[in-house]
Amino acid sequence: MSVVVIFSGSFCNAEKIAEKVASSLGHKYVSENLLEEASRRYSVPKDKLFRAMHGPTPFLNKLTHEKEKHLAYIKATLAEIIQQNNIVYHGFASLLLPKSITHILRVCIAADHNFRVDIAVKSNGISIKDANNLVRKDDNQRYQWSQYLFGLSPWEKELYDITIPMNASSVEDAVKIITDNTLKEAVRTTPESQKAITDFVLSARVNVALMEKNHEVDVSCDDGKVTIVINKFVKRLEHKKEQLQKIAGTVDGVKSIETRIGPKFNFPSIYPPEDFKLPSKILLVDDEIEFVHALSERLQTRNLESMVVYDGEDALAVIENDQPEVMVLDLKMPGIDGLEVLRQVKKSHPETEVIILTGHGSEKEEELAIELGAFAYLQKPVDIDKLSETMKNAYKKIREK
Repeated sequence: MSVVVIFSGSFCNAEKIAEKVASSLGHKYVSENLLEEASRRYSVPKDKLFRAMHGPTPFLNKLTHEKEKHLAYIKATLAEIIQQNNIVYHGFASLLLPKSITHILRVCIAADHNFRVDIAVKSNGISIKDANNLVRKDDNQRYQWSQYLFGLSPWEKELYDITIPMNASSVEDAVKIITDNTLKEAVRTTPESQKAITDFVLSARVNVALMEKNHEVDVSCDDGKVTIVINKFVKRLEHKKEQLQKIAGTVDGVKSIETRIGPKFNFPSIYPPEDFKLPSKILLVDDEIEFVHALSERLQTRNLESMVVYDGEDALAVIENDQPEVMVLDLKMPGIDGLEVLRQVKKSHPETEVIILTGHGSEKEEELAIELGAFAYLQKPVDIDKLSETMKNAYKKIREK
């Protein structure tokens, strides 16, 4: 009895491999039907569950906890599915499973960029340019997902038991490697690993109950004993603990509950003035993944929260769905470039203030950007204080309107 979970890059033949592994082992194959099952159980549209893993964090997530709530539904559904054992799962949710469940074989299927572009061209009948953009966008989604969960690249070896490079392996080779490793003694179900999965199922159910009341905490279980860790500051701590214990106590299987504060629970030295308003909807658009994430983190230290996307197409989608107030926009990106994004944004949502931040601009592009309605035009590398001050001034202009 065992479980195989597969995380992969796009256009790596991973779905075909997963299906063949399931057939070879006689296991049940689970992929997109995980979201269908979670949607059915919790009455949430499948596309919202999909966006929780594949899309950026919504602007108002700190108030709604929508992303965490939907991930709690996915995790609880997956936990109960893999509790049955003899499962092969392929998808993003594989990274939600704890390493304490030792009879899960964690597999990463990857390939270099050119290999995947070639497959995308052949399978989708698209140009090399479009295939390059598609593969890059897929990689960005995976990077954003693993960054959200672990602060790591999705290709870090420490996340998996096996990594198979498909540019050096055939589908048959990959299937044999996975099936051979699944049959090894190290991946067999033991009383300890079965207990770990039982604990995981209960913690996932408790987490759902708490998230449905908008309580974002860390939950762990040990033989029915639930530990709830509060990692975000709250003013009425004892009242919060009482609420958490009351909700957790309603879940079947809970024997006892302990609540405590965690290492990230920091008492603020001062409270910001109530009338001090900061941009609440900031969108960062840049295809340099590490740069834009570092920028987002640095802005966060200045109490400026942001959403991150990596190309013009996703930026325009966010504009339609979430309507950011301030956008920081790169010029040179694959697909739709920054000037075209600026042109469309100012046409459809003129109230959104756009700050151009580029390392490849020219005087002519600066003149055009200002003509199209950009609030400011800044060059990389930018002083973070200058950028944050520019963003606040843009927000001030919005509020004055």
